[in-house]
Amino acid sequence: MSERWTLSADARPSEMRAFGSLEAVFALEGEFITKDPLSRVLKVTVDGTRYYVKRYTRPAKDPLRYWLGRPRIRAEWENLLAFANWEIPTARVVAHGLERHFGRFVRGALVTEEIPNTTDLAQLAKSRDPRMSQSGWVNQCIRQVARIAQKMHNNGFAHNDLHWRNLLFREDDKRVYLIDCPSGMHWPAWLLRYRAVKDLASLDKSAKLVFRRTQRLRFLLAYLETDRLTPEGKRWARAVERAHGRRALRKRLGL
Repeated sequence: MSERWTLSADARPSEMRAFGSLEAVFALEGEFITKDPLSRVLKVTVDGTRYYVKRYTRPAKDPLRYWLGRPRIRAEWENLLAFANWEIPTARVVAHGLERHFGRFVRGALVTEEIPNTTDLAQLAKSRDPRMSQSGWVNQCIRQVARIAQKMHNNGFAHNDLHWRNLLFREDDKRVYLIDCPSGMHWPAWLLRYRAVKDLASLDKSAKLVFRRTQRLRFLLAYLETDRLTPEGKRWARAVERAHGRRALRKRLGL
């Protein structure tokens, strides 16, 4: 049995006690948040600070991942650490690791510190938050989300699940944070544009419901770092619209 467990270099004494090993993390009890066939998420409080504890007992939906490839939990922590390295606001990774037996995945866990006083953009839209109709607030969010997408893509990385539910707005510092990225990965240059367009189309899917066309265009211009719609910008806009069409077709066909 082999175990790889890592605590953050800036871990506090209370975090070292609570999350010092994979065994300790799997023994934790807390508030149940959600579960799926692969994992279970709890919220725990340590010395007044709240943390999310995600525990995996399967590496992925594909049985081959027990032996081959990158387990989903490893992808989660590596992607969050990459975001921090690229200066993308994200949840602080406190501890992470996994256990194998003769090379076969057994279990794994990820501990992140809660980002307090946040609401995801999807919830803000669903609740018809008044800020969604304030042009100053919307423009601020647009610029931040565009910068997040741009930083990922400039590093050869695509999120693959870049929906509003994974973007948190924090009132305290007026910042947008990116969370939850188990499906993201680096892509070769010849595939990156296609994957980047899919990311932008995922964001635009929600934006179409609440933002004006000019605001959606402003997002694309911010992403491309230009103040006017160039021929290249028009190609990106058409590509995003085509991605919407492909998604709608797949939905109609049940694919």
